[in-house]
Amino acid sequence: MRKETKNWWEQAKEDLKAAKINYDNKVYYVASFLSQQAAEKALKAVLLESESKIPKVHDLIFLAKKTGLDESLFSKCATLTKVYVKTRYPDFFDESPSHSFTKELASEHITFAEEILAWVEKRISKN
Repeated sequence: MRKETKNWWEQAKEDLKAAKINYDNKVYYVASFLSQQAAEKALKAVLLESESKIPKVHDLIFLAKKTGLDESLFSKCATLTKVYVKTRYPDFFDESPSHSFTKELASEHITFAEEILAWVEKRISKN
């Protein structure tokens, strides 16, 4: 694995760990945001390994298609892509993101990220 790929992959795993810490501390919007970030960085690690550069996008469906991610994970990518915007901008909801994300949503987002990272880990370990 190339050094740059390793850096992105390691940060993806750290973001997922931080998502879980925020979840445990009931900071659900941050847990959701970091879940999206973990998935994005993991998919970009796959692209770095195969293409040597990554697109500057946050659309996980776009990244999923480029990496050949299992299509069964596409709906999870679509959900996490929306999280990127919803957690960052207070005017997306009628209330701030800190009040809009629930324990159940954050748990779901963490699970989605875990599934995407599991796929990426298998893919990266082949290289």
